[in-house]
Amino acid sequence: MSLPPGLAQSLSLPVIGSPMFIVSGPELVIAQCLNGVVGSFPALNARPADQLDIWLMRIKTELAAAKATDPARKIAPFAVNQIVHASNDRLQHDMEACVRHRVPIVITSLRAPDAVVKAVHSYGGLVFHDVTTIRHAEKALEAGVDGLILVCAGAGGHAGTLSPFALVGEVRRFYDGPIILSGAIASGGAILAAQAMGADLAYIGTRFIATREANAAEGYKEMIVGASAADIVYTPYFTGVPGNYLKPSIAAQGLDPDDLPHADKSKMSFGSGSAKAWRDIWGSGQGVGLIDDAPPVAEVIARLKSEYEQARARLL
Repeated sequence: MSLPPGLAQSLSLPVIGSPMFIVSGPELVIAQCLNGVVGSFPALNARPADQLDIWLMRIKTELAAAKATDPARKIAPFAVNQIVHASNDRLQHDMEACVRHRVPIVITSLRAPDAVVKAVHSYGGLVFHDVTTIRHAEKALEAGVDGLILVCAGAGGHAGTLSPFALVGEVRRFYDGPIILSGAIASGGAILAAQAMGADLAYIGTRFIATREANAAEGYKEMIVGASAADIVYTPYFTGVPGNYLKPSIAAQGLDPDDLPHADKSKMSFGSGSAKAWRDIWGSGQGVGLIDDAPPVAEVIARLKSEYEQARARLL
């Protein structure tokens, strides 16, 4: 693995729980970290803005207390997602909070995060950046990021269109640093497959929506449990950026999921006005068909570990 040793040694499973708008909060993040998986949340989930300091202090305090009680326990670091886009009028405020709290990992999305990289590196933190194409990857590396999150076809929410077999292989031709792979990963076998392709970590979102700790409506969790890959629609209509959403949630808003109007990047918005797109139109990845229940996070991670080891044993 090409991960920093401190990060690799803190993980019980090579996974980052992806930051999900509205869904990811302190309860989910803490549960993920305590079970050896990096937990993350979008800074914009903390509303109003001064709530971010409260969330960061709570996460740090609870993780530190658990480590003090059991020093040998594998407790993963946490991450905060920052949207690097002009419509995010909180970016400077939220980055100042991240620097004050020395957030271990900052996950950046959309534009190359030059200023964010400088701020996070000032205290020794890591920056991982979402990319969907080779050009995005090149621009992120020029900005000095510490790792690339390859968001491939089938990922929940905003997603790319490239196969992971194509994107991971091409990126590995010029980059030997940390790669985190996203796209329909919902089982331990898929985590192992991501590593076999050349990724260091799997990036998992949808599987954690259907957990007790997720800040998701019960109807959302039930829809996840009852859905299959055929229930996912890929469209830029809701935010201006193409993403994967649950068809039944679109239909529930009186829209035809098979005949949505076109929207382009000029409609892109990540301020408070974009909340409706995620509150009422529910994101999901194509791996949704592997999810049959909504147990606690600890149970989900225990299953993933078991499936991961079973998959490794099958290859011996």
